[in-house]
Amino acid sequence: MKTALQIDLTFDQILSMVKQLPRREKIKLTKELEKEAIDTKLSRLLKTFKTKDLDLKTITEEVESVRQEIYEKKGS
Repeated sequence: MKTALQIDLTFDQILSMVKQLPRREKIKLTKELEKEAIDTKLSRLLKTFKTKDLDLKTITEEVESVRQEIYEKKGS
């Protein structure tokens, strides 16, 4: 039988507990926090670029346009 407990902790209390962890556990915690931050940033980035107006033809046209600009700059 499990009992769920909820504890209200301040950031300073959590920080104090983290500082008491062994070095290896701090590294593990850091990696988990980094993964969470990366996942959040990636999700936001993907959501920003999500559109129904973008298709392969539009992408190809833009790529060719940029290539042409680069080619023209090199020729100058």
